[in-house]
Amino acid sequence: MARGVATQKKKKDQGFPYRFPNVMEAREERGPADRPRLLVKYENEVRKALSERFGYRNPYEVPRLSKIVLNIGLGEAARMPKLLEQGFDALGRLSGQRPVVTRARKSIAGFKLREGMKIGCMVTLRGLRMWDFLDNLISVALPRTRDFRGISPRAFDGRGNYTLGIREILIFPEVDIDRLDKVPGMNVCIHTTAETDEEAFALLDALGMPFRKAKA
Repeated sequence: MARGVATQKKKKDQGFPYRFPNVMEAREERGPADRPRLLVKYENEVRKALSERFGYRNPYEVPRLSKIVLNIGLGEAARMPKLLEQGFDALGRLSGQRPVVTRARKSIAGFKLREGMKIGCMVTLRGLRMWDFLDNLISVALPRTRDFRGISPRAFDGRGNYTLGIREILIFPEVDIDRLDKVPGMNVCIHTTAETDEEAFALLDALGMPFRKAKA
């Protein structure tokens, strides 16, 4: 019995047998001149501008990005496991990092959901990969959105973090529509060290996030 349980746990931790291009290795070998564009902009322009605007005395007080979390929720994966595999593959390709499968925390009879059931996948980006993804999001993906007029400036959580909902991940050129039976959406949560939403907004706005302008 113990042997059977051990085998089951090992299989559970393996996730899906996909191997994505390990772009992180190539990026770690880049020289100072090849650093992410937005990181260079933050260090040379944004950090100084924020210090002057908010009067920070300590350079460590200046808000900065800490991580970006990408999450794809697939409620239909319970009865169509193939959708989860496709979402897992797409998220890995657009992020350049192996995703983690997310599971239901509790059972919900009305949704035919059992605790521990696979319902999505997520990725946490830090360092160079985080900056590269943000640049790709701002410069390439968001402008490809149909009838794009900017993102809402009201999606902050009160603690300096911003959440963006993307209806279709096809706005990322790394995603191949031929690999998907159904196009999923994705949540992008940008975590910063800012203590207020005003400071977080100033940080992201200075980095080039295309916020919608308030109507006069």
